Amino acid sequence: MSSYGKEYDVIVVGAGHAGCEAALAAARMGCMTLLLTMGLDTVAQMSCNPAIGGLAKGHLVTEIDALGGEMGLNIDATGIQFRRLNMKKGPAVRAGRAQADRMAYSGRMKSVVESEPLLDLKQGTVVRLLAENQKITGVKIREGLVFNARTVVLTTGTFMRGLIHIGLNNYSGGRAGEPASEGLSDCLKDLGLQVGRLKTGTPARLSARSIDFSKLERQPGDERIKPFSFMTQKIDRKQVDCHISYTNEKTHQIIRDNLDKSALFSGAIEGIGPRYCPSIEDKVVRFPDKNSHQTFIEPEGVASHEMYPSGMSTSLPPDIQLRFFRTMVGLENVELMRPGYAIEYDFVEPTQLRLTLETRTVKGLYHAGQVNGTSGYEEAAAQGLLAGINAALFCKEKEQLIIGREQGYLGVMVDDLITQPTVEPYRMFTSRSEYRLLLREDNADQRLTPLGRKIGLVKDERWRLYEEKQNQVEQGKALLETQKVTSANKALVEKYNLGNLKSGLSLETLLRRPEIKIEQLAEDFSDLGCLSDAALEQLEIAIKYEGYIDRQKEMVERYRDFENVNIPENIDYFQVDSLSTEVREKLTEVQPVTLGQAGRIQGVTPAAIAILNIYLRKKYRG
Repeated sequence: MSSYGKEYDVIVVGAGHAGCEAALAAARMGCMTLLLTMGLDTVAQMSCNPAIGGLAKGHLVTEIDALGGEMGLNIDATGIQFRRLNMKKGPAVRAGRAQADRMAYSGRMKSVVESEPLLDLKQGTVVRLLAENQKITGVKIREGLVFNARTVVLTTGTFMRGLIHIGLNNYSGGRAGEPASEGLSDCLKDLGLQVGRLKTGTPARLSARSIDFSKLERQPGDERIKPFSFMTQKIDRKQVDCHISYTNEKTHQIIRDNLDKSALFSGAIEGIGPRYCPSIEDKVVRFPDKNSHQTFIEPEGVASHEMYPSGMSTSLPPDIQLRFFRTMVGLENVELMRPGYAIEYDFVEPTQLRLTLETRTVKGLYHAGQVNGTSGYEEAAAQGLLAGINAALFCKEKEQLIIGREQGYLGVMVDDLITQPTVEPYRMFTSRSEYRLLLREDNADQRLTPLGRKIGLVKDERWRLYEEKQNQVEQGKALLETQKVTSANKALVEKYNLGNLKSGLSLETLLRRPEIKIEQLAEDFSDLGCLSDAALEQLEIAIKYEGYIDRQKEMVERYRDFENVNIPENIDYFQVDSLSTEVREKLTEVQPVTLGQAGRIQGVTPAAIAILNIYLRKKYRG
């Protein structure tokens, strides 16, 4: 083995969405960082749907941005259709989603990575992790070179022993057209880590030239675009349309007739797939009474003819895929540009991680993304950011960053991963958070930007914009409290249907009415109209939902007592009387760091937590 001869603080393995965020975070925090990828042309590749955001996923993107990450800026710069989802529902579940220009998204992220001063981007396939006395020391690549580092962040995506299935044919690959990573799984097992197997899939890509869009339902983007990044002031780019088509009984019959040729139903796949994102075969079998399934036909880029039919992932043979697509309205003459496929791959059971995403078994080794059993670009990027931050803090010998469940969806996700066994690829939902009204997209900066500033990732310009917004929110609060509608202003009394108004009515009181919107008030009161849209949105939510928000804050305080009860690392649960053997085994496996976290472990009952609390109080807290 020959050494490259350059010492790194942090090595990041894999340049997908997790890897890019991890490497950028570490380098921006002052650590000499190496980002290793199997292919320099596939940095931040969008291997499935070329879209960012969605329900709960959009929340993660704003949190990444608030901490100083790159994903929000990247989609704002390369998005070709932006939409706000759930706008008729409450603010907790409203979310942004954007269709990306796939090549532009990857190209811009690669350029950002290449331009970062303390970050080296190199091509190389890692075949071995190097460690001494269970402490990471570097990596070895297939070409024989060794790179030394104090920490390693592993973000291998679907590449570890990746196996692609198309019909009854299968071959080794991390994505279609790219090789799998061999050797790392065995290396991780040798280091004492438990490795499992999961599965995911992607639809075929269709040629836009062969689609009759006149027969399809048009889905335009929003006229008024709200960016993902708190740094982006405005998006003026021309948007493209998406379209909607539907399967029908003919489609379903072709699929039913050929289930024996599907890798999913023939027994060829051993990995567990995502329940919330089933293949079209799964949908047809699991919902036999449903006559049709909707698909969004989405463009992959402004200069590309490839179209992505969402919700149509499949592992049927290409000729069967072509047949069932051609039964759908508007797709009667469609041509496949790439067939859909299923892929199974190795992951490392995330219950072996700390809340910092460092492995408990190997010091200085962090995991992020699909290697932790998650799915989705946004989940991966959020983990990558946290892992990169903590790898940098490790090198600086500073306290590690932990995001609590009450602080962000990032905290919810990590806590879920390390306390719950992985039975399927993990996807973020707003329903996973018990504090979701506190964890909105609009206030992600309020929750996390001060943390990003404290660790050195939020730079001066981002901090200036944050302070400017918070100042505007404070100004807005004062304006709403002090400015009033009086009986003297008959036009406003009539406009807001205030009837026989005798004493003045503050704008804050007026805004509490469900039918009154803050944009209306901003039109009539110039001082309020001078505030930014972001500040106005936060003000409106804070006032209209004040009672609900206060109740959730009270809930946080009630549970904080359990969250603040630390559990010593060296505790022997088999010495705790009255705990069942199952509970003892669960606690020993997960090694929770607080009593609150112990209570979220599957199978650990409230009675067991009460027993453990008494034991801790007697033995450790006097």
